[in-house]
Amino acid sequence: MGGVTTVLPAVASTAAPLALGPQWLQPEYIITSMGAFALIGLCLIVFVECGAFAFFLPGDSLLFVAGMFTAAGAIQVGDWPAPIWLVCLLLTISALLGNVCGYAIGWRVGPALFNRPDSRFLKKEHVDKTHEFFERHGARAIVLARFVPIVRTLITAMAGVGRMDPKKYFTYSVIGGIAWATGLTVLGYFLGNIAFIKNNIEAILVGIVLLSVLPIIVEYVRNRREKKAAVAAAAEMDAATEEIPRV
Repeated sequence: MGGVTTVLPAVASTAAPLALGPQWLQPEYIITSMGAFALIGLCLIVFVECGAFAFFLPGDSLLFVAGMFTAAGAIQVGDWPAPIWLVCLLLTISALLGNVCGYAIGWRVGPALFNRPDSRFLKKEHVDKTHEFFERHGARAIVLARFVPIVRTLITAMAGVGRMDPKKYFTYSVIGGIAWATGLTVLGYFLGNIAFIKNNIEAILVGIVLLSVLPIIVEYVRNRREKKAAVAAAAEMDAATEEIPRV
């Protein structure tokens, strides 16, 4: 216990550049305040963010700082510093369990909400469009959404609402979960104490988000162009039909 109280303030001071928003949402404050229960608390936070619509939690930066704390020996299991492999394993499992929970909520509750005849905003057609989206882009969406704040929280339930194939969903959830939970934690573990990385972590995390969103943006723009082209072609065909003289 003494090792934890000695190391935590030092690590928290190095993580100061990540301070955004209220203090209670700052990754270093969250981990420091949990003390010896930091690993359990981190797992709960990751689970809640991935499955319970807690989009306000600092997922990306929290994982990175968790890696920094692990490298400093500040995250412990009993009286021993937690090894990085154990931290990554537990955080990844927590992320996957969160996805299972969010998917189950969407699968069970979503259609009932959207099928209500007196609903003004929640309509059956929205469920159908969601289902179509996941059939076309589900695999990439599930993986990439892990790195996009808010989206990674909402897309889990929407996959359930849209009746995305469970086998396909959970397969790509595992891939995305490993890339996100393990990847960012390992980055923090190995790169967190490099001066340039430490002083520019927010810019780096924003860059990760932008790179993750880029393929989705490209796909969206391409789909819009295809739809416009199809509408224009249909209009030309209608115009040509009208010009044909009637017998």
